[in-house]
Amino acid sequence: MPDADATQFTSSQVRDLASLVRIELTDTEVEEFRVELASILSHIDALSEIDTEGVPPTNNGADLLNVEAEDESQPAMPREEILANAPQREDNYFRVHAVLDQS
Repeated sequence: MPDADATQFTSSQVRDLASLVRIELTDTEVEEFRVELASILSHIDALSEIDTEGVPPTNNGADLLNVEAEDESQPAMPREEILANAPQREDNYFRVHAVLDQS
């Protein structure tokens, strides 16, 4: 892992970034984030050194695309079986408490 150079970011830059994402940082947190951001950038730099010549670009490591189940119709369950465990029912419907106030 490359060494993180915390001098890549100034405290002012970290505070500006924190302002953009609407978070408040203490002075200690600003220093911690300076080091963490520098570490992230050093990892990105390390990745950019990898030879990817001849490696095709991809956005997905799997060969499967749009895997979906077939849309097949199925017979419905019998109404009485569906309503058998209803806490309350009225005729052939579930009875529920009102959810909308019609004032």
